[in-house]
Amino acid sequence: MPYHIAFDLAHKPRGRIDENLTEVRDQLNSNDFICYNFLEVPITEESLMPYDILVFVCPDFSRITANEITQIVKWVKNSGGGLLLLSHAGGDKGRGSNLSEISEQFGILFENDQVLDETTNLGLENIPLISTFNIPHPITANIESLCYRSGCSLSIVGSGAFSIADSNETSEPFSCPLVCVTEINNGRVCCIGSYEMFRDKIGGGFQCSDHPKLTLNIFKWLVSDYRMELRSKSEVPIPITVSQPESNASTTETQPEIQTSSTPSEHRTINIDFSMKISKKSELIELLKIFQNQINTIKTTIDKLIKTSTESDGDIIEVNPEEISQIQISDKDAQVSEEELLEPPKIKSEKIRKDDTDLTALPPKPESMLQDVLEDIDEIGLKPVPKLKTKTRTKKELKNEREGLESKLSSVQDLLDFIGKRHSSGKIDDDEYSKRSKKLQNDIKKTKKKITVLDKILEK
Repeated sequence: MPYHIAFDLAHKPRGRIDENLTEVRDQLNSNDFICYNFLEVPITEESLMPYDILVFVCPDFSRITANEITQIVKWVKNSGGGLLLLSHAGGDKGRGSNLSEISEQFGILFENDQVLDETTNLGLENIPLISTFNIPHPITANIESLCYRSGCSLSIVGSGAFSIADSNETSEPFSCPLVCVTEINNGRVCCIGSYEMFRDKIGGGFQCSDHPKLTLNIFKWLVSDYRMELRSKSEVPIPITVSQPESNASTTETQPEIQTSSTPSEHRTINIDFSMKISKKSELIELLKIFQNQINTIKTTIDKLIKTSTESDGDIIEVNPEEISQIQISDKDAQVSEEELLEPPKIKSEKIRKDDTDLTALPPKPESMLQDVLEDIDEIGLKPVPKLKTKTRTKKELKNEREGLESKLSSVQDLLDFIGKRHSSGKIDDDEYSKRSKKLQNDIKKTKKKITVLDKILEK
């Protein structure tokens, strides 16, 4: 029996299953789980009902609303949902998020720090190797060690929550919780301060020997006994998407769409001609409720966009192409890892992220409804809405980008200082130190130049 995992995309996660968590996604999809991109705004208990597990992979300068937190807590307690919260070095303060406002409801907090270990690590002090598992638990079963890459520590603030993995005695901070869990009412919650230990193709990421096993252990444990019982009795809905019909078939069933690739929207096709087998009135009603919820979600999103655009009319700055090419800013500027900082910077073109504009990532709508819309458009002679040009940016967006660059600058400087210490202690030879420091200094220079350009734009 497959279980369904919702990976939140609505709160600007640093980890995405179609970008840098593809290995996690593929492993889960091949082990009785189905991974979905979850774009519901706002999150409600009803919208979470088809999913067995909800995952927040380090929201970046984005906050979950108080009402959404209330709805998530209800879903965990009442419906047996499994909740996985993954953070990063610096915790909420470092990332401009509020995961602790959710985790606190379950007796756990993410701290504003970074776990370092100069003695036991994978080459750098911020990539410590952890092997302190004080309490036997299904999540750490058959796990010998974990690489806690660029992570923060946690604190236990409520009864029922406990730590199953602690930092080393040689770590700073030492002997503190790193992986915390709790079972509350019908649901289960797991909090980890490092999302990077699950990332693709980086040192200390998913490729570490015990990390694939840890991943399966976590998600299997998050499916509570109560949830298994509901799923076995078909008392919870399955996330519905519309599959494309085969050429030799006259009908098609509604089936879940497994997120196995990040195919660009321009290469996807929509087949308008399709039919669905519905044998019971209750099935039709349930399907219509889901479609209605999707329509309401889209309407809410459009209303928020209109409100934001209206309020920002006086706060929009024209940025000419020359200035854009000098800044070269994207979300990934604030997500540079230590290994990436050691490589020569790559030039990126200024564009909107695919996931921000790819409406096919939203819960699919019934294609019969799409056919009706197309026919209406054809009858009244409407033309498609022209694509918006993206040469304007708000001051808030530019300020956020500047903050990201400042954060990156600080990280690079810290890494440069760290490499200097290793060189002074003889752990890095002269040639290696010269090579690394030169690259880091060059990156610092370019980052400062980008900040200077942003400052000029903001002064206008």
